[in-house]
Amino acid sequence: MSTALPETMPNPVPNPVSGAGAGGTSALSIVLFAGGFDRVHYALVMASAAAATNRKVTLFFTGRALRALVHETEPGVLGWHDLDPADDGSTPVARDRYFATHGLATFEELLEACVAMGVTVMACEMGLRALGLPPGVSLRADVPVATGGVVTFLNEAPGGGAMLFV
Repeated sequence: MSTALPETMPNPVPNPVSGAGAGGTSALSIVLFAGGFDRVHYALVMASAAAATNRKVTLFFTGRALRALVHETEPGVLGWHDLDPADDGSTPVARDRYFATHGLATFEELLEACVAMGVTVMACEMGLRALGLPPGVSLRADVPVATGGVVTFLNEAPGGGAMLFV
């Protein structure tokens, strides 16, 4: 009696590096609307993890989350420092420091990982205006940011991909 599996038997376990998750999707689009530090930080966790598993990832920043992409106004003070407080009430800087001292990825580490793995970063034109930011406001030079609207974001989102709203 042979114990070999027939060649036609499907593999019941998805390949974690195939680019397709358990639901069969190979893309993840995340709309970052909320400006709370923990929410934006975790969206970066999700984006970097998805990119690390060979998924096409787009981060669409709008609402108060756009503060994360605004160029520093003071030397050494990045825009994400102006995000809303973390869920525990701490400032973004204090929460990020807590993450760093507890072996968790910091905001900058996650954002750098997203850029290095080719995550598409978009800034919503309407969101920039809604925040009262001047036209042509400087966004982070170290992050390739495409500006566009919701229609552009939706048209560029791969069909069948997962979409999250944070």
